[in-house]
Amino acid sequence: MKSSITVDKLSAGYNDIPVFHDIDLEIPSGKITTLIGSNGSGKSTLLKTMSRLIAPTAGIVCLEGQSIHSMPTKSVAQKLALLPQGAQTPIGITVSELVEYGRFPYHSKLAGLTAKDREIISWALSSTGMTELAGREMDQLSGGQRQRAWIAMALAQKTNTLFLDEPTTYLDISHQLEILQLLRKLNSEQGVTIVMVLHDLNHAIMFSDYLIAIKDGEKHSFGAPEDVIIPSTLREVFNVEAEVIRHPILGVPVCLPYGVRGQSFQSR
Repeated sequence: MKSSITVDKLSAGYNDIPVFHDIDLEIPSGKITTLIGSNGSGKSTLLKTMSRLIAPTAGIVCLEGQSIHSMPTKSVAQKLALLPQGAQTPIGITVSELVEYGRFPYHSKLAGLTAKDREIISWALSSTGMTELAGREMDQLSGGQRQRAWIAMALAQKTNTLFLDEPTTYLDISHQLEILQLLRKLNSEQGVTIVMVLHDLNHAIMFSDYLIAIKDGEKHSFGAPEDVIIPSTLREVFNVEAEVIRHPILGVPVCLPYGVRGQSFQSR
């Protein structure tokens, strides 16, 4: 399995309180890998540490063979794009202006956009279906459209790797599927390695090649969705009793929780 990101004995936390510890990972190149786990398990902190938003207390993250925490900021931004949870935009900024920020790692603050920059911005807008909305202000868009604009900005960085922290939060089911289908399209057509955190287990199954289950700050399991999403893992990682069936159309596993572990089940 080819990997462009490796994690070795990684630990991190906040204010001297550890969140996760001694995690080893290899992120498959050109695939979609999703971190899953209960609230507070450490999955978002792990994503932030892997993308250099948080400094580790121990261990190392290597991006294309180099320690990501020792690389120059611009070098990292040319190799990895990050879409954090709940990203905020300045008031009055247009979609096109937001996407332009994706080109900043390639020139100084004083340098203007080149013809190549504008070509890439146009490509990013087209790839995300945002060309017709390029002149619209961000605060005039729907939640799904705003998220697509942020993804377009990340694409404009022209990196091989895209990290996303809960990209479907606060979106309705239609817009959730729209964003996840867009990410799958970017992965399959352009080979972008995608690493994301998702809460919805069935969405994680449907749109991921690999899952990493995190429990209490440790890697519980890693593998293809059908290998990770089994009743025992759901019981141990999420503390729920669940049945796993086969999706009648997609043929992938479907998680059907029916109770909290150790509590009697009561139907209507």
